[in-house]
Amino acid sequence: MTTPTTVFTDSRIHDLIGIGLGPFNLGLAALADPIDELDCLFLEGRDRFDWHPGMMLDEATLQVPFLADLVTMADPTSRFSFLNFLKQTGRIYPFYIRENFLPHRREYNQYCQWVAERLDSVRFGQQVTSVEHDGETYVVTTASGETHRTRRLVLGTGTTPRVPECAAEVVAAEGPALHSAEYLARKDELVTRRSITVVGSGQSAAEVYLDLLTAQPDHDYQLAWLTRSPRFFSMEYTKLTLELTSPEYSAYFQALPSEKRERLLKAQQSLYKGISGDTIDAIHEALYTRSVTEAAETTLLTNTEVRGVTRTESGYHLALHHVEQEEDYEMATEALVLATGYRAGIPAFLEPVRDRLRLDEQGRYAASSTFSVDTADREIWVQNGEEHTHGFVAPDLGMGAYRSSVILAAILGREPYPVEKRVAFQEFGVPDRFKIQPSRILREHSQPTEENR
Repeated sequence: MTTPTTVFTDSRIHDLIGIGLGPFNLGLAALADPIDELDCLFLEGRDRFDWHPGMMLDEATLQVPFLADLVTMADPTSRFSFLNFLKQTGRIYPFYIRENFLPHRREYNQYCQWVAERLDSVRFGQQVTSVEHDGETYVVTTASGETHRTRRLVLGTGTTPRVPECAAEVVAAEGPALHSAEYLARKDELVTRRSITVVGSGQSAAEVYLDLLTAQPDHDYQLAWLTRSPRFFSMEYTKLTLELTSPEYSAYFQALPSEKRERLLKAQQSLYKGISGDTIDAIHEALYTRSVTEAAETTLLTNTEVRGVTRTESGYHLALHHVEQEEDYEMATEALVLATGYRAGIPAFLEPVRDRLRLDEQGRYAASSTFSVDTADREIWVQNGEEHTHGFVAPDLGMGAYRSSVILAAILGREPYPVEKRVAFQEFGVPDRFKIQPSRILREHSQPTEENR
């Protein structure tokens, strides 16, 4: 019996195949486009670029300035910049007159679609089902049966919705219990219910709550917002704090022991999981305006942990726990929206090459300083799957172009785009100039004291 020979749909051996096309791999594709020596292919399972469609609310903006587009921080002259998109679509003067650095989320999505349409290396409708290694190259197979070979991979598969274990069963079943990633697609269903509860502490939870609060008078439902945090805390945007989104802080973070990194990430949640001050102010203004003429049918609860969710005839029963008072209580709701964030993971299609991946003790990518995650340190890179090694900047759009520059430099052995080594005014570790030299310590300890003279 002979082993069947793989028929390669694509006869070329690519220098690089990117799997998944969110903003980060799209940015890498745009920055790689003018590099003639690189033969790249980027595969995406969806039929077109669409960034968080379930949260594409009309008034929602990015939380970073327009300079944090796909390419500008690496190459301000790139034809794929956000400003060029505005110019080419006749919108640069309206954007200028608006005097707001934060693009609307819908506008950013349109920009990414505009870039994707101009890249020959991008292929949509190509869901990767398997990655193998034939001894020389990686063999990438898609659901359509296409096969491609490449010397290197960049994983841009992103993150998946995180649902608390206590609610996983009800979210998987029929009924209006859902993750915020599905919010807009199921909003019409939600607003027909007599009560809706939003769970979460970050920007998505706040945006969903504000949208439902605005729609409440037209539908007459009760609305609740629960957070485990001690307050509805705002994102911290002070300038010296923003310096933590820098190459040197990321390097400092990487050098810390893993247990310290874990503690730091929990302590830094207000830096990347908080709510924009504008959104908090808009919520308070809406509540205040409503209170002038009527009492708002809404409940805001902090320090509240959801410990159980069970389905009832009319909706859901929530088993709750007040963290500070250490008291259990309960609530009934007909609909439930879980704005409980996202988590990174290793895609199943990588299972055949799992032995080539460098993983930590928890089975996560052990990313190097250049974002490589393979045992050879030169074949597989990850985008937005390294928060535990590189810090909270992993999902930050503002660091996407920097990470792509580092990856391209690692592949080419040169820097096609200058890679910044230092951008912050502050220093995060002990400066070398202040360190005590071992020779000095030895000398001081060897000096005779009054007691032993």
